[in-house]
Amino acid sequence: MKLPTALEMQNLDHSATENFGIPSIVLMENAGLGTVRMMEKELGPCNNTFALIFVGPGNNGGDGLVIGRHLHQRGCQPVFFFLVPPDTLKGDAAVNLQIIKNLRLPFHVVDNAARVETIPVLFKHFESRGLPCYVVVDAIFGIGLCREVAGHFADTIDLINKSGFGQKTPIVSVDTPSGMDSDTGKVLGTCVRADYTATYCCAKPGHFIHGSFSWTGKLEIIDIGIPPEAIHLAGITTELATADTFTTISQPLLRKRASHKGSHGHLLIMAGSTGKTGAAILTAQGALRSGAGLVTLFVPQDLNTIFETTLIEAMTVPLPNSSQCLSIADWPFVFDNIKTKQAIVIGPGLGMDPQTAELVLQIYLTARCPLVVDADALNILAGYRNRLHAPAGPRIFTPHPGELARLLDKSTDDIQDNRLDAAILGCDLFRNKEHDIIMVLKGAGTIIARGDGSTIINTTGNPGMAAGGMGDVLSGVIGALVCQGLSPLDAAVAGAYLHGAAADRLYEKYGAGFLASEVAHMIPSVVKDTLTKR
Repeated sequence: MKLPTALEMQNLDHSATENFGIPSIVLMENAGLGTVRMMEKELGPCNNTFALIFVGPGNNGGDGLVIGRHLHQRGCQPVFFFLVPPDTLKGDAAVNLQIIKNLRLPFHVVDNAARVETIPVLFKHFESRGLPCYVVVDAIFGIGLCREVAGHFADTIDLINKSGFGQKTPIVSVDTPSGMDSDTGKVLGTCVRADYTATYCCAKPGHFIHGSFSWTGKLEIIDIGIPPEAIHLAGITTELATADTFTTISQPLLRKRASHKGSHGHLLIMAGSTGKTGAAILTAQGALRSGAGLVTLFVPQDLNTIFETTLIEAMTVPLPNSSQCLSIADWPFVFDNIKTKQAIVIGPGLGMDPQTAELVLQIYLTARCPLVVDADALNILAGYRNRLHAPAGPRIFTPHPGELARLLDKSTDDIQDNRLDAAILGCDLFRNKEHDIIMVLKGAGTIIARGDGSTIINTTGNPGMAAGGMGDVLSGVIGALVCQGLSPLDAAVAGAYLHGAAADRLYEKYGAGFLASEVAHMIPSVVKDTLTKR
């Protein structure tokens, strides 16, 4: 599913009109009518009710006018609140304004703070007629909003959010909740907290990142008549990872009856140090449960007993010159043995010892197979930013926002303010003409970016994953998927989806408090159910 930015969506609208001859007012009509049909599906019939419709500037306000007119057609009394002088509306919005005037539908101008205070009074006036309020429609700002919401606009949004219109009155936002940046999901000062959002033609990136779910509510994509040909030609660079995406790219995980452990790859994990053996163990569990044929861990010699007694299905190799943490002193042995592995995961619980740091850099520069770089390895490589452009093979970075901030020498707030751009920047800084650089920026709406500027947003995951060890499991999952024949990009996308889907099952059953190891153990069930449903 394509996720156009605000600029890409504006170009799509223009293409539909200029290249395919569809009048823009037809698109607006389809948007408003489709939203009303969504309301009827979700909320039931609207006859013998009234509705409050908040109209802002531009086409978003015009959509609100069309919505009100179609509610009127169905026996609902729309009441319009214009947050800008009505006569300032232009184009298609102005045409629909004239229709509202011709129909003599009631409207009020709310263009300052004092007038905002009159809205609850007017609401009670209509409520006193004995009719229930069907819906509050937020048609204030659309996808073009790029500034902080202030003044009477902010006051109105705050009023809507305070349930000033009855506890049970649903809020429906037009295209995107007013106050949310549709490209980044960031709240621009204040934002409508919608129960439903009717978005047009395509969902937008901001609907899925930056914790925007709590603002968007239930999202419905409304077909407004923009041809698929226009979408195909638009060059949209962001997509959504769904169950269908996972099924399509994960066909190599379906096994033939004659499969054996050698058919599904050999993953090497380089992780763990004193006090952090759990991270390495969780990585191995994620890999084993995701179907890697063989899993080997290179571990510090003094810690080998812990790994051997905990991971009975994996192999461990204690490195003779590494006692409490992995050391560059074992590089000759490591170099000779990484050649036979289909993928390597490096970093979870590795520690920051200078000897370890030298080993990490050597592996990053030398290993020809795909390398999943996580946790402490990311923090180590942040100190070698000028040397990361010439790896010997594909590299998959799996940072959380703080780790990416260190890699890019930025603040965590910089990363979170625009997660898409941050992930793309990471790929761009370390891209290599010969090998893929994949960036997996973890968090609510995990983003997978590649060096060509394209991004994919994951749809699975939940707040219960805010616990230690989750990222360690993910790195093992991605490594295992590479071993089984998925490309680095597909492994990153499928791994993020699979990891989140397993956690979603646990969250549905238990709520928060499930363990990272339990997520790993849930993975086979999710793979089986998802791949066999097709």
